[in-house]
Amino acid sequence: MKFRAHDTFSIRKGWLHKGMRHIINNSRVFVDKNVNSMDEFGLGANMVKALRYWLQATGLTIEATNNNNRSQQLSPFGRIVWENDSYLEEDGTLFLIHYFLSTNKDLATAWYYFFNEYNMIEISPESFINGIRTFLLKNNDFHVSERALKDDFDCIIKTYLDTEKNNTPENNMSCPLSELGLISSSDIKNKIYAKTTPNLSSINPLIILAIIINENAKSNGTNEIKISKLESDPCNIGKVFNLDTFAVASYLDKLQNFGYIKINRTAGLDLIYKNTQWSFLECIEEYYRSIND
Repeated sequence: MKFRAHDTFSIRKGWLHKGMRHIINNSRVFVDKNVNSMDEFGLGANMVKALRYWLQATGLTIEATNNNNRSQQLSPFGRIVWENDSYLEEDGTLFLIHYFLSTNKDLATAWYYFFNEYNMIEISPESFINGIRTFLLKNNDFHVSERALKDDFDCIIKTYLDTEKNNTPENNMSCPLSELGLISSSDIKNKIYAKTTPNLSSINPLIILAIIINENAKSNGTNEIKISKLESDPCNIGKVFNLDTFAVASYLDKLQNFGYIKINRTAGLDLIYKNTQWSFLECIEEYYRSIND
């Protein structure tokens, strides 16, 4: 489990594109002693460290060690994004990046907890810290500082809620994921927030299908999937996108209308059956084909 690896810097617009571009040119750009990474990225030292972390936490890159030499390369998901939407302009790209971030229990533990385990209706720093403390105790982790947990909470809010005033295109501090509508503010002054369901037209059904396929594959699932698992299992569409029963049903109806799944609600079964053999990555590729046709 990892906390505060962002050094209080949330993702900023342009960062992930810039990071991928430099990694393609030099897989060791973050660690090469012959390269001044601050000059390369045009960022301060702590921001460069944060960018290195965010590229991995969002699933866009993979960092590995070979003969004591560390390097980064684009992940299979990152390669698809780079080839189809390198500037991260499509909502589907941002929702997929959010999916990877919110399910990354190892590298982005606070994000995982916030979306998959934390069920408070009214969200505050105090309730979040109390809740994640209990979560950590259950996972035998006793050594995370109060400051780290608070900084992670603040960074989560900055990730999904544009709290910066007077942003300009030349000096935009906001995170691109703030466009997704996943967190709202009930009382900014007292730091009270709430999870919100995105507009039902904002998530392309193929993004929903890709995640259903991926989570089903992780659990060695069959072609038959319980709708209740989609709604309430950690890392599935209900949790990571804050979807209630109505919203899940709406997306499943759309997928059935497109012929990707079949829904069976007879005799209380509440199951879906996949009508496609696409893998997770193949489904993402189909999403990009569909929006570029």
